[in-house]
Amino acid sequence: MSRPERLVFCDVDETLITCKSPFEFLRFYLEVRYGAEGARRAGELRERLVAETAAGVSREEANRVYYRAWRGEPAAEVEAWGRRWLSERLTDGNFFVAGTLVRLDRHRAEGAAVVLVSGSIPALLAPLAETVGARHVLCARMERCGRVFTGRLLGEPVIGEGKRTVVRQLLARYPDIDPADCFGYGDHISDLPMLMEVGHRVAVGEFSGLGQALADAERLAPATGR
Repeated sequence: MSRPERLVFCDVDETLITCKSPFEFLRFYLEVRYGAEGARRAGELRERLVAETAAGVSREEANRVYYRAWRGEPAAEVEAWGRRWLSERLTDGNFFVAGTLVRLDRHRAEGAAVVLVSGSIPALLAPLAETVGARHVLCARMERCGRVFTGRLLGEPVIGEGKRTVVRQLLARYPDIDPADCFGYGDHISDLPMLMEVGHRVAVGEFSGLGQALADAERLAPATGR
């Protein structure tokens, strides 16, 4: 595989795709496996996490709680159904954020490597990366015990400062690439640490507060993004 000219880091939920994929997929999977009871469990978890986040629980802790819902589920089944979920969602003409997808295609045509950076579940991100031609996926790693998930993560959630960490680690693998030449796309204030590691920062959407946060940060940040 040829060495890329630059790296393009892209958040996934509501930046590249229009939905919050962890919750959508959890409901899809649990309903298939457990029927109405599974759908109820997924709905209750989503409501709980939305309420707790609004009350001040960090997005990182909410992400850990989300992954506990996968405890005891067979990894192979989750991965297979992840591909089926994506296959079904790709039939929806509104699944992708069109502007982001166009930009990523343009970056790849110009010799860049696209990198998906997300707190979403790996079972979805791997086939999504294949679909959009992403070279790398930076995401949570789910602990396994034998053939099933334990509900715990290996390492930190890839949210907020966790995104900064994994972006820096990947940049270190490409010492010939200047971070100032790289791009980042995000939609939420929690994407700011990732975006500040690169020279070209793009806020997707108008109502998240990320655009203003970027403007404030850029007044203080060095031009190299470091």
